[in-house]
Amino acid sequence: MFENLSYLALQQYWWVIISLLGALFVFLTFVQGGQTLLYTIGKTPNERTMLVNTLGRKWEFTFTTLVTFGGAFFASFPLFYATSFGGAYWVWIAILFFFVIQAVSYEFRTKPGNFLGRKTYEMFLFLNGAFGTILIGTAVGTFFNGAQFSLNDMNNVNWETPYRGLEAVLTFHNVALGLSVFFLSRVLGALYFMNSVDSPMILERSKRQVLFNAVPFLVVFLYFLIYLLLKDGFAYNAEGVYIEKYKYLNNLLELPVVAVLLLLGVVGVLYGIAVALLKKSTSGIWFAGGGTVLTVFALFLIAGLNGTAFYPSAFELQDSLTIENASSSHFTLKVMSYASLGVPVVIAYIWWVWKAMNSKKIDEAEMQDEDSHAY
Repeated sequence: MFENLSYLALQQYWWVIISLLGALFVFLTFVQGGQTLLYTIGKTPNERTMLVNTLGRKWEFTFTTLVTFGGAFFASFPLFYATSFGGAYWVWIAILFFFVIQAVSYEFRTKPGNFLGRKTYEMFLFLNGAFGTILIGTAVGTFFNGAQFSLNDMNNVNWETPYRGLEAVLTFHNVALGLSVFFLSRVLGALYFMNSVDSPMILERSKRQVLFNAVPFLVVFLYFLIYLLLKDGFAYNAEGVYIEKYKYLNNLLELPVVAVLLLLGVVGVLYGIAVALLKKSTSGIWFAGGGTVLTVFALFLIAGLNGTAFYPSAFELQDSLTIENASSSHFTLKVMSYASLGVPVVIAYIWWVWKAMNSKKIDEAEMQDEDSHAY
């Protein structure tokens, strides 16, 4: 099946896989968004326990998808992995730290002899939800705005600032994407609570949070998207990397399928929010979640396809990374492509587990059942 594909076709195939994993991860950050709403929506210890436990059924999906995303990036585009993770290591260490404290919190929040207390671990969950989403969104923003690195003749990375990736916060367009992910995760988290918790009070508070977070999300995301489509981008050809006016807008015009995906994604997110607010539906998470996947998928595609440098160097333009100069060998990509055929099976398994876990909404009675597992 993959034997007859050209090297470039395999590189494009793996960029599509990476883009899909990144899109799924952003959808799954409803866990992080929900964690930032524990004290806003949960007013009593029992209510917060219900919220933590409905998120606890899904937090491993988010963590695993993030690890899979990083692993797939490492295997398919190792030069990016070496450049970003080896050069901008402070931002990645910070992201890793906030995800480690999340795992620790779910494990020890209700353990006997928990000397830190539940509130400490709930604060850890808030920190993971806030800083984890903002930092990841800001880091991905450098795909469009560039990072401060250069490469020598041996492709060893030289990071040109002492802040090792943290300087990305000085570019507001990067931060706008980080804030977009943060507020979107809170919208998705509130929609998920509406769908998975059996409590009239939590339902009403979640609905209010959908509105309160949808407004800033739309403001910062529209700023990010409009600025992106109007800004100059990083293109490349056989002669090297160069600046192209309206590059990302051109990508959408030249890749109409991607433009349709982006449009459907934005509409899906808006519809999910609308049905939750206007129709009092608890199914908004599926429309908004599906829209999130399509939107992020499209943004990743225009970042790396159609002759676009997906990790531009703002210090030395010709050191920018593309899917062609940053990828693994033809043989490695071909072998990995056969392994990727198992992805639909994994997705089907996740869907089956999800349905089994959410077959019954969480309520207070379940939290008081001594035989049930509680985080």
